[in-house]
Amino acid sequence: MRVIAHGGAGGRPDEPAPRQATLDEATRRGVDADTPLGAVEAALGVLESDPRFNAGVGGAVQSDGVVRTDAGVMTSDREVGAACSMPGVEHAASVARVVHSETPHVFVSGEHAVDLAGEFGIETGVDLLTDEKRERYEAEDPPQGGPRAHLDWLATRFGSGDDQAGGGADCGEPEEAGGDAPDHDTVGAVATDGETFAAATSTGGRSFALAGRVGDVPQVGSGFFCTEAGGASATGAGEDIARVTLSRRAVDHLDDGLSAQEAADRAIGEFEEITGSGAGVIVLGDEDAGSAFNTEGMQTSAAER
Repeated sequence: MRVIAHGGAGGRPDEPAPRQATLDEATRRGVDADTPLGAVEAALGVLESDPRFNAGVGGAVQSDGVVRTDAGVMTSDREVGAACSMPGVEHAASVARVVHSETPHVFVSGEHAVDLAGEFGIETGVDLLTDEKRERYEAEDPPQGGPRAHLDWLATRFGSGDDQAGGGADCGEPEEAGGDAPDHDTVGAVATDGETFAAATSTGGRSFALAGRVGDVPQVGSGFFCTEAGGASATGAGEDIARVTLSRRAVDHLDDGLSAQEAADRAIGEFEEITGSGAGVIVLGDEDAGSAFNTEGMQTSAAER
């Protein structure tokens, strides 16, 4: 089994060493799995439980003060599973796997995804909001009223942390914005046993987004994609990643015969040219693994057994 994982593209984290140790543990856990699908689920499960990452516990807070998780998985037979807008669900990737393997659907959302998780033994009702994130949200004079009031409030806050990939494009530079919300974006993993591939991505979104916002992560081709040529997982400015289907773009380059590193480099180059925004991507092919980003940093880990 070969596994590569990322911890999000954005600014340089305050504690890179413990984050790297968790990433290394995630890939070690992944290579012990029996299948590529099990490998990506196991790897992301480790990252979703560490509040240093923006997935599961410690995820980004939406405009109503709630953390909602999203995830998607895909295997090289083009089977897909995704789940989104799940309050109280730490292991979103496991819910996505349930959708992939236990339902005839590709996407389940909101309270129904939470109910599905509970039916398959995935813990729900988890407190995902850390003290740090709660204090940061409360310091921002949380909005009252309906969606229009929330939109007015988030206009200078959405994606405003100085390590949020692409955060300055829509809401000004961090010092001009009201927020200080360091989410190291999405986590993701790709795995292969030499015969088949699986790709998965999991997130808490981006801070101070409108309640119910869903970004690129659970959208097939955007946050994740997989074919017989290999798989990819993306991270960064979610709206822009969705607009250019970044993960699909990277895997298309694998299909065209590029190496994993060449595919990652070209996909990020195209992404930046089209959007001017920030992102990262990991790619795993038959022969090699690759990663590329145009932000200040993106931590990755790879393991093989």
